[in-house]
Amino acid sequence: MALLYLTQQGTQLRKDYGRFVVQLPDADAIEVPIKEVEHVCLFGNIQLSTSAISTCLYHHIPVVFLSQTGSYKGHLWSAEDSQQQTQALQYERFSQPQFQWAMAQAIVRGKLWNSRQLLLKLNRRHPLETVAAAAQGINRDRRAATNLTLETDSLNSLRGYEGAAAARYFLALGQLLKHPDFTLTQRTRRPPTDPVNSLLSFGYTLLFNNVLSLLRVEGVNPYLGNLHRSDRPEAQLAFDLMEEFRSPIVDTLVVQLINQGVFTLEDFTPPNAEGGVYLADPARKRFLQGFEGRIMTPSATPTAPNLCPIAR
Repeated sequence: MALLYLTQQGTQLRKDYGRFVVQLPDADAIEVPIKEVEHVCLFGNIQLSTSAISTCLYHHIPVVFLSQTGSYKGHLWSAEDSQQQTQALQYERFSQPQFQWAMAQAIVRGKLWNSRQLLLKLNRRHPLETVAAAAQGINRDRRAATNLTLETDSLNSLRGYEGAAAARYFLALGQLLKHPDFTLTQRTRRPPTDPVNSLLSFGYTLLFNNVLSLLRVEGVNPYLGNLHRSDRPEAQLAFDLMEEFRSPIVDTLVVQLINQGVFTLEDFTPPNAEGGVYLADPARKRFLQGFEGRIMTPSATPTAPNLCPIAR
């Protein structure tokens, strides 16, 4: 099964019998059997015909709309994907503080465990004391988050330990980059202000889209989060469930691509009026290939205790 990424501006996607036809503005059309497509991702000015939209709805193929720089805009999916019994149980759980606390705490524990494990893994060959100290600090944050209780603490306390660990983590991660042109001292977003943060933001957007689409395929309401909750109409559950996968999927890939010299500074746009730096079109395809390879790579089950449980 294929995830179809369309990035070249002015591309058109239409349906012709049992095939999707991708018409590039300056090249011959490409035909893809509909039965081989399970997900479509559109970047910027991509034209989608009415017949292609109807086909995606009929075959339950989610379509993701992103800006040209990779910012999430919205989704197209069939209302038939919703499962009333599942969502009724979700709403019941959503109103239970104990369930919300247990899920949120498990997500933070799992995220911090994976963050620490990645630092330890990358720090093995040429160990740095500062990175080892950051890993120890993250472990202390994880233990402290584990010791919190719903009766005496709040979600803000839990998020506080998550934020403290994230600050340690990204500073240490930057020290593990081997390419002299790429640096990372802190996480910046909306907009990302340097090439490394640009790669991280783009990867997190792709990860979010994968989780969101899987939730829709399973008929789950993606707006009912536990760790993430706000009045804004955002897919909070998708943000929840992607947390543990940031380090093993996106961060691992970004460090690998940078250290292998896959990108140069010329692959990124100059800062825009808001200071945002983004991956340019030709280089974006290389990142997409790397991301698909990474997310399809089998991984051993983490041995950490108390990772996020399946809600039952």
